[in-house]
Amino acid sequence: MKGSEFDELRFFAAVSASGARALLIGRRALVLLGLPVLTVDYDFWLHVDDIEAFNAAASPFELLPSHTAAEARGRGRYVLQNDEIVDVLVARSVTTVDGVRVAFDDVWNGRRSVSIALSTTIAIPSIPDLISTKRFAARPKDLDDIRLLEVLRAKESR
Repeated sequence: MKGSEFDELRFFAAVSASGARALLIGRRALVLLGLPVLTVDYDFWLHVDDIEAFNAAASPFELLPSHTAAEARGRGRYVLQNDEIVDVLVARSVTTVDGVRVAFDDVWNGRRSVSIALSTTIAIPSIPDLISTKRFAARPKDLDDIRLLEVLRAKESR
């Protein structure tokens, strides 16, 4: 099987230009913050009303949704994929493993834009909110990521 010629910068530019309220979460967000982690996929959290706009932005990259927009809204998540994988969370809120409710709108309002090229930015959660998203599952790698984010947060607050 021949792999796609996926261009991450073009993908991020398409997402940014789509108008979708889309937050890059997961380890790709940590990579953009300069943290030394590896990942093989993309994770986004987007507003439930913006699934169609996000999917349209991904379409030129031949990323196909695993569920219709209506099904995704009911499930709270779906995947876009070819030989790239984009996990998409579409819940209005998620509860962390320790019972804290994290609302998309609150995280969106506190977002930061990261410049990835001269004319391209991508939205990511603030560091405290990114830490909260890592507490959705709190797997061992998430706990490692939280430690790295806490160090970064301490550095930025100096």
